[in-house]
Amino acid sequence: MTTTITIPQKAENKIVPESQTQLEITAEIQPESEPQKVISLEEFLVKPADRMEWVDGHLVEKTGMTFKHSLAQSKLARYWGNYKDSSGQGGEVLTEILCRTNKQGRRPDVAYITPELLPQSGNFTAFFQSFPLIAEVASPEDSGEELFAKAQEYLESGCLEVWLLFPEARLIFVNAGNRWQLFNADEVVNTQTVLAGFSVAVSELLA
Repeated sequence: MTTTITIPQKAENKIVPESQTQLEITAEIQPESEPQKVISLEEFLVKPADRMEWVDGHLVEKTGMTFKHSLAQSKLARYWGNYKDSSGQGGEVLTEILCRTNKQGRRPDVAYITPELLPQSGNFTAFFQSFPLIAEVASPEDSGEELFAKAQEYLESGCLEVWLLFPEARLIFVNAGNRWQLFNADEVVNTQTVLAGFSVAVSELLA
C-alpha cells in the first residue's frame, strides 16, 4: 500500500500596507457608540427637537420632503389661512407644530386651531391635544397604512377632521370621525366639520 503525504509549503511573507494596518488598529481601539438616550414624552414636549416626533419612546425625524409635498403643504396652509380670514371664523393655521396625541408627540404637516382653543398667551411649544383640523401630505417614503393609522390616532385624541393628501396620485381622503371620503383629481374637496364652507378643486391643490 502506498501512502502519500503532502507537506505544506512555507507561507510566503506578505507585506501589509501601512494604511491597512492603521485602519485595523483604529477599528480595534475605537470605542463603541453610546446608546441613544431614551426620554419620556413629557421631557420631549417641554423641549422638543426640531423636525422630530416622539413615537413609542424614540425620536423620529420627519424626512422625505419633495417638491410636490412641499407645494401641497404650502398651498393648503395658504388656502385655509385665507379662508379663515375671509369667512370671519378666525383661529390660526399652523405647519409642523407639535401636538400631543393619546400615544405620541406629532407634528402635522398642516393644522387649524379654532379661536376657542387658542391659548390666551398666544404662544405654545406643544398643543395639549390633536388640533381640530389636520392635514398630512404623503411623501414617497410614507406608507398608506402608516398614514391612515396616524390619522386614526389624531381622531382619537381630539381631532374632528383629518385630510390625507397624496400628491403623486392626486387623491385626497377626508375623515370627519365617521368614514373616509375619497376625492379624485376631477372633484372638489370640502371641509366636513371644521372651518365650515371651505372647498377647493383637487386638481388646483395638487397640481
